[in-house]
Amino acid sequence: MGWRSIHRWLGLVAGAVALVLAITGAVLAFDPVRDAWATAAAPAELPVATLAQRVAAAVPGAEEIRRQSAGDIVVYAFDNGQAQAWRIDPADGRVLGPYEPSAVSRWFKNLHRSFLLGDGGRVAAAMVALAMFALSVSGLVLLLRRMGGWRRLAERVRGTLAERLHVLTGRVVLAVLLLSSVTALYMSAATFGLVTLDAGQEPDVVSAAPAQGTQPALPAAQLPLLQRTRVGELRRLNFPDQADPEDTWKLTTARGQGWIDRWSGATLAWQDATAAQRVHDLAMLLHTGEGVWPWALVLGATALCIPLFWVTGVILWWRARSRRPRIDSNSPLHSADALIFVASETGSTWGFAQALHAALVRAGHRVHTVGIEHFQADAAARQVFVLAATYGDGQPPAHAVGALARIARTPPTAAKVAVLGFGDRQYPAYCGFAQALDDALRARGWAALLPLARIHQQSAQEFARWGLDLAQALGEPLQIDYRPRLPPSTTLTLVSRQDFPGGAGEPAAILRFELPPQRWAERLRGRGLAHFVAGDLLGVLAPGSTVPRYYSLASGTRDGFVEICVRRMRGGVCSGWLHGLQPGDAIQAFVRANPGFALAGGRRPVVLIGAGTGVAPLAGFVRGNTARTPLHLYFGARNPARDFYFGTELKRWLAEQRLASLRTVFSRVPEGGGYVQDALRDDAERVRALLAGGAAVRVCGSRPMAAGVTQALDAILGPLRLSVAQLKAKGRYAEDLF
Repeated sequence: MGWRSIHRWLGLVAGAVALVLAITGAVLAFDPVRDAWATAAAPAELPVATLAQRVAAAVPGAEEIRRQSAGDIVVYAFDNGQAQAWRIDPADGRVLGPYEPSAVSRWFKNLHRSFLLGDGGRVAAAMVALAMFALSVSGLVLLLRRMGGWRRLAERVRGTLAERLHVLTGRVVLAVLLLSSVTALYMSAATFGLVTLDAGQEPDVVSAAPAQGTQPALPAAQLPLLQRTRVGELRRLNFPDQADPEDTWKLTTARGQGWIDRWSGATLAWQDATAAQRVHDLAMLLHTGEGVWPWALVLGATALCIPLFWVTGVILWWRARSRRPRIDSNSPLHSADALIFVASETGSTWGFAQALHAALVRAGHRVHTVGIEHFQADAAARQVFVLAATYGDGQPPAHAVGALARIARTPPTAAKVAVLGFGDRQYPAYCGFAQALDDALRARGWAALLPLARIHQQSAQEFARWGLDLAQALGEPLQIDYRPRLPPSTTLTLVSRQDFPGGAGEPAAILRFELPPQRWAERLRGRGLAHFVAGDLLGVLAPGSTVPRYYSLASGTRDGFVEICVRRMRGGVCSGWLHGLQPGDAIQAFVRANPGFALAGGRRPVVLIGAGTGVAPLAGFVRGNTARTPLHLYFGARNPARDFYFGTELKRWLAEQRLASLRTVFSRVPEGGGYVQDALRDDAERVRALLAGGAAVRVCGSRPMAAGVTQALDAILGPLRLSVAQLKAKGRYAEDLF
C-alpha cells in the first residue's frame, strides 16, 4: 500500500474520530492561557523553605503544597477531619480562596483522553493517536512530493480552493499533529505501564526522633535542602505527620525527590528522576501546553485547523471518486479479446479509457477494462492497452503502486501491448510511470502494438492523433469519440479589448474579462472560477463546441480581472469567435492550473523568454511582481507597430522596477534584431552570468521558437558545463508551448 492510500484511508476512517480529539484539544488549550492570566504565580527564585514557612503559618494542618503548571500555589490541608484545598499568595502566604478545579475542564479532559469510556476509551484514544502518527507521516511525505522537496515547502500552493486549503492547513497541522501524536502515544504507554516512570521502590527512611521533649522539630525555613531549592523547580512538598515523630518531609521536583529529617534537617535520601520521567514531563508540556501558554495557543490553533483539514480531504477524495466514469459493456476477462488497464490519480484518465473502450466495442471487440492493479491476461486477449497517468514527477497513482511488481510476475501471452502515458511536460520525468510500465512490459517479453505515446495535460487533440495511429496499427476503422469531463464553467463578461493588426493575416487581441464575485463555499466545492495566477490556463468553450481551447493567462486572481492574448488563426473556431466579441459579450470558461510553469517566488532572478502572443503569461508574471524580483524579459515579435503586445505596459513596469530589463527583437523590420534566440546569443555573457548565479528560465511561444531557444542556451551554457536538460531536471527551466 502506497503513501497516498495510507493517507487517504486513515484520513477517512480515523479522521472522523480525530475530530473529537481536535475539538476537545482546542477547548483544553484555552486552560493554560486562562490559568496564566488568573494565577498569582510564585517568584521562580523564591526558596521553597520560605514558601513552606509562610504556608505553615497561614494554613493550620497543611499537609501538602503543590505548584500548578501555570505557577499557582495550592495547599491541601485537613480541618476537623475535612479535606480542604486553598490557593495561596506566595508573597505572604495569604489565603486567596478555595481551589476548585473546573468541572467543565475535567469533563473535556475525560472526553479527550478516554471518550468518557474509562480504560477502554483510553485504548481507543491511543489507537487514534497511532493512526494520527501514520496520517502525519504519510501527509508529510505527500506534501513534500507535491511541493518538490523541503526547499520548496513554503512556496505558493496551486490548485482548486479545496486543494489549496488542504495543503495550507497541512503545513500548519502536520508538524504539530505529528508531535502531538508521538507525545500522546508515549503518555499512553506510561498509563498502561509499558513505560516505567518511577525510579523503583522508595527508600525506607525515618526521622531519628530524639527523646520526647528534648528537641523541637526544625522549622521549614531552616531545612538546607528546602533552602537550596527554588519554587520554580517545585512540584510537591509533603509535610511530615505531626502525630508521627518518625515521619519525614518529602520534596518532589523536576530533578527528582528527596526525604528530609524533620529534626536534624539532614537529607536522608535522594532519588533522581528517571529518563523516562523526564521524557514524560516534556511530552506532557508539548502535548498540553500547560505552563507555556504561547505554545498552548499554537496547539489550539492547530486543533482548530484539523476539521478544515479533514473536510477538504474528504472533498478531494469524493471529487476524485466521482470522476471515475461507468464502463458500459464491460466483458469478463476470460472472454475479452481487448484488455484496457488504467492507472489514474484523479480519475481523469478513466475518461480516456471509457472513450477507447466504447470505440473498440463499436468496432466489434469484446473489451474488459479495469484498474492496472488487476493486471493479467487471458489467452483470448489479442490486444492489451495500458493508459497510465503519472503523479507529480514520475510517481505512480496511489492504486497503481504495485503494478510494476504485478507485471513482473505475469507471463506474457500472444497479445500485443500499447502503452499511453498522461502527464505534464514541465516535470523532468514526463510520463515517467508510463515509461516504467512500458519498459517492464518489454523486459517481460510482451510484443508492442504501438510505441509508447505521451499525452500532455490531457490533450484531446493528442489523444485523437493517437487514436488514428491505433486504427492504422489494428488495420480497422476506429472512431474514438472522447468528450472530456470538464469542470463547471463560469460566465465571464468582456470589459475591454486591445487590437493588434499582427502579420500574415493573423491579427491578435488582448481580451480583458470581469472577474465575477465568488462565494467561498462554491469555490470549496470546485464550482466557480478557481483561484489562478499568471501562467495558468483559461479553458474556453466556443458555442457548439465540446472541446475547450486553452489560453495562457496574463493575470492572476489578485489583479481582479481575467486577461488573455489571442491570435486569430485561419479556420480557428474558438479564436475566430473570441475575436468577434465586443465589450459586454460573455463567454463560458474555467481555469486549469499549470503548476509546473509558475514562478517559485523569492528573490532568485528569472529569465523570461517569449515570442508573439506567448508573452502573455510572462507579462502576467511582471504585472504581479510587487516584490521586485529581478525579472529579465526577452521578447520577439515581427513588427513593433503591429504586434508589440503589452508594449505600453512593459515600458511602464520597467520604470516601476517590476521588470529589471527588457530586450526586444522584431524579425520583419530592418535592423530589428532577428529572432529571440538571436537576442540571447547577443547577450550571451549576461545570460550566462544570470544562469550561473541560479536564475530560473520560463519560455512561452511556439515549439519551433522553443527549439531555437534551447539550441542557443545550450551553446551559451557550454562553458559552465550546463545544459537546458540539466536546468529542467533541477526545476529551473519550464516551457509553455503551442
